Amino acid sequence: MNATTVAVDLAKSVFQLAVADDTWRVVQTHRLTRTQFERWFANRDVSLVIMEACGSAHHWARWLSGIGIEVKLLPAQYVRAYVKRNKTDAADAAALLEAARASDIRPVRVKSVEQQALQGLHRIRSLWMGTRTSRINALRGFCREFGITIPVGARTGIEAIGRVLADPQTAVPDLIRGTARLLMEEIRLLEARIAQLERELTDMARSSPACKTLLSVPGVGLLTATAMVAATSGDVSHFRDARHFASWFGLTPKEYSSGSTRHLGRISKRGDRYLRMLLTHGARSVLRSAVVATGAGREVIGVRRWALDVQHRSNHNKAACALANKMARICYATLRDKEPFAEGTVRLSKKINRQAFVMPA
Repeated sequence: MNATTVAVDLAKSVFQLAVADDTWRVVQTHRLTRTQFERWFANRDVSLVIMEACGSAHHWARWLSGIGIEVKLLPAQYVRAYVKRNKTDAADAAALLEAARASDIRPVRVKSVEQQALQGLHRIRSLWMGTRTSRINALRGFCREFGITIPVGARTGIEAIGRVLADPQTAVPDLIRGTARLLMEEIRLLEARIAQLERELTDMARSSPACKTLLSVPGVGLLTATAMVAATSGDVSHFRDARHFASWFGLTPKEYSSGSTRHLGRISKRGDRYLRMLLTHGARSVLRSAVVATGAGREVIGVRRWALDVQHRSNHNKAACALANKMARICYATLRDKEPFAEGTVRLSKKINRQAFVMPA
């Protein structure tokens, strides 16, 4: 290090700094407020700042980069191993200095404002989806208490509950009927909001070349494409190869090896949990459509044929994970080459124009 290196343990209002010399030895420690933090860096010659990739880290990384300071964000799960003895803010800052010296810990790329905004849309959608599901389950449970069975499925269940509440002859007591209708109104309001959010994602996908490229991949729809662009900004040059990209989603097998024995187990489930879920759901959809096409006597080729062969050799879940892994590798190749996937005909307009939560007139 030619100049000052600083490790920063971030918090909501207080920031712990550990200043290191050329030998990575801590020579100063500071505990600063937000205002003091900004003033401190504005008046110092700092060459490198090390932070944990946690809440607000990307904001501060962008701010520090804007004033000419190099920033390195480290994954939180790899920093914990370097914390010595008691867990304090000062110990966390010192652990960041130790972790930064490890050559096998790859830093996290700093996200742009647009990437974080797009990821925020996906988080809000997931929050609304979870709230919607909890309301449907609550209404389903109330109906069960009064001897009314609601069919399986969210859309079918909502329609059935609506008919039950609208019919005064059903066994639902009047005491709870009005409140249950308020829950139904909340569900419909949530669905309207989700539909509006997906229209915003659609507008974004139409103007993004990376999204259009990803939509050519079987099993990749609007949500997966926009979430992947939010996570990578459409640039995969920092990944070594397609396998490295797939491992970023936790879709590669765990390895347990000793001596001459090598064992590959289940998928690691590390990395981006949300994108892994989307890729897996997309793989299940591709598998299901391939099974239906085979049953109807239609020809199945390419990735779908390969997935069916894997399913015949093992089982459905293993085939879905294998296909999700292959989809991730294909996504890497399309983003690297900036060329759409060339297998078959893909109806991009159908993928972009989601209608799942558009309420009937």
